[in-house]
Amino acid sequence: MEQQRDQWATKIGLILAMAGNAVGLGNFVRFPTQVAQNGGGAFMVPYFIALFFLGIPVMWIEWVAGRYGGKYGHGTLGPTYYLMARESVKPRSALWWGVISGMLAFSLTILLNSYYLHLIGWSAAYSWFSITGAYFGKNTGEFFVQYLNNHAEVMFFWGITVILLAIAVGQGVSKGIERWVKVMMPLLYIFAIIMVGYIFVLGSPVDPNWSTIDGFRFIWTPNWGYLKEHLAAVMLAATGQIFFTLSLGMGIIQNYASYLGPKDDVALSGIATVSLNEFAEVVLGGSIAIPLATAYAPKIVPPEVLAKGKTEVLSWIGHKFGLGFSYTSLPNAFVSMGEAGRLFGALWFLLLWFAGFTSAIAMYNYVVALLEEDLGIKRNVGTWVVLVIYFLAGLPVIYIDGYMDQVDAWVSFQLTLLALFDIIVAVYLFKPDNFWKELHEGAWMKVPEWYKPIILYIAPLLLMIPLLGMVKSLIGTTLEWPARIAILLMWVIGFIESYYSIKKKYGEELEKNEVIIKV
Repeated sequence: MEQQRDQWATKIGLILAMAGNAVGLGNFVRFPTQVAQNGGGAFMVPYFIALFFLGIPVMWIEWVAGRYGGKYGHGTLGPTYYLMARESVKPRSALWWGVISGMLAFSLTILLNSYYLHLIGWSAAYSWFSITGAYFGKNTGEFFVQYLNNHAEVMFFWGITVILLAIAVGQGVSKGIERWVKVMMPLLYIFAIIMVGYIFVLGSPVDPNWSTIDGFRFIWTPNWGYLKEHLAAVMLAATGQIFFTLSLGMGIIQNYASYLGPKDDVALSGIATVSLNEFAEVVLGGSIAIPLATAYAPKIVPPEVLAKGKTEVLSWIGHKFGLGFSYTSLPNAFVSMGEAGRLFGALWFLLLWFAGFTSAIAMYNYVVALLEEDLGIKRNVGTWVVLVIYFLAGLPVIYIDGYMDQVDAWVSFQLTLLALFDIIVAVYLFKPDNFWKELHEGAWMKVPEWYKPIILYIAPLLLMIPLLGMVKSLIGTTLEWPARIAILLMWVIGFIESYYSIKKKYGEELEKNEVIIKV
């Protein structure tokens, strides 16, 4: 019972879309934050270990699951994981694996976008503020607070972003998403390369004692002493970053992979996606923010901290670094560049906007696919329904203090939990031999046999590091009522929707508790 569905028109379009999904704000903001807060070079060793033993295996798992679901006409997680789970258990038992997976994917996609789209809107705003010099000559911290309190202005830039997303997704996969990412992804890399090139020749623009080289040295010099003293914390941060940077545990990779043909390669494509993401994160993302902040430390760091020396300054930058740092401290560096700072400030924030947009377009498409496939709502209508959903979900972010941080912590936990479901359902319940066969169906490369135990045993063990770490951080955390209501509401809606979507197509085999539909 195969359904006619849109498919990717070209291989390069697919790879760029997948890379765009992975390359987001986390590559250019979260990655430098994690590096800075975890000992610089001490972070990079466990980071690459986690990439090899966790990131690549789970990436392959999600590609395989997505293409498998696409054979049955499904681009969402509930029905896909029901189909995979029934390889080992009866349909009525498989139903609950599918329902819970679909519930988690739906709830975290809506909750994540309730604030992620606002962050992208901030980047759009600051691109404009940079080119116009709006924050030049002002206290950049106060300017940012004033912007956040101007709700009309915040919603204006949010609206521009989301309307463009709706237009892109409404045009379909091959004629919409693929065409947009073919333009945006090359531009993203070009902007990043221009900025990295500028930073490499920047030297010491303010003080000969403070150079971009100091920032590069901080990142790439292994700090074995720090790693030894803080091994558990750095491992937790590194595995968590790999997880976030590759956009794993969201159902989005599965959604994009569902638009593949049954014989389209997933093995080499998965590696290509990882490679493009890591180039954006490690080579480009790691070469902009920290070196730039270090070179302009005298303009960014308080005098009392600056007087303590480079070690203390880098520690301060690490402690303060984060999303807010990009809007409150880095603008000081752009201001110090004079007129050139307007251009490079605009490039930096436009880079963040492109990165966020190409990730958000994948999440937007997931919800639209859910409406289209499960409820029969036409795509061009569903895109505007999703816009309204995101508008309502995003209102608490603007009007309730602390709401975003609470929801973000819970979303992080759900992402990791869903990745564990990836391994349990798409490998173990689907059966390892079936998974291995699907991985190599139409593959352009042969995955070595020795990688199989990594997928089966090492990846799930490494996944437990961030999962247990997040559980520990959530214990004792009190959620305020707005966050509680939002999370519970998304769970309920996600549960009902996933249950309905599976029952709609597989009701007969659930009633008889035996597999009937098989492709």
